[in-house]
Amino acid sequence: MIPPADAGGTDYSMKITGTQEIKAPRERIYAALTDPLILQRCIPGCESLEETIPHNYIATMKAGIGPVKGIFKGSVHLEDMQPPEHYRMIVDGKGGPGFVKGVGNFKLEEKVGATVVNYEGELQVGGVIASVGQRMIEAAAKMLAAQFFKGLEAEIKSPPDPLQR
Repeated sequence: MIPPADAGGTDYSMKITGTQEIKAPRERIYAALTDPLILQRCIPGCESLEETIPHNYIATMKAGIGPVKGIFKGSVHLEDMQPPEHYRMIVDGKGGPGFVKGVGNFKLEEKVGATVVNYEGELQVGGVIASVGQRMIEAAAKMLAAQFFKGLEAEIKSPPDPLQR
């Protein structure tokens, strides 16, 4: 459950669910999904993702929906980590266009020759960015998830580059 929105302004909550099959072992996928360097390269618009203490990060992202764009700064926290099967991500960010809060659960299931990533979560957006409307927010969330998983698959298929670490 997401904490209540800040007082005042427009806000919108939505549920996000989906699955993605990736042809790689579950342990490799889990490691990639919890590696801040890989996540920074895969998350659309992520400019920085710095670990402050284990599994806690400060993030800076350029994001927008339709004509409303801006820079968000916030925190990312990973919890309930059960390698290589499950973890929960909590995101809280604020910027010129408003705020974003979210909680997501990732469950990884082995499949012959692949891993199925099941994700579900709740997202709350507020401020000017929420004014673009429910349909645009939902479309943007789906597009960002698709871009993220495309980037993740590319990361997993490419050999590790010690210079990128």
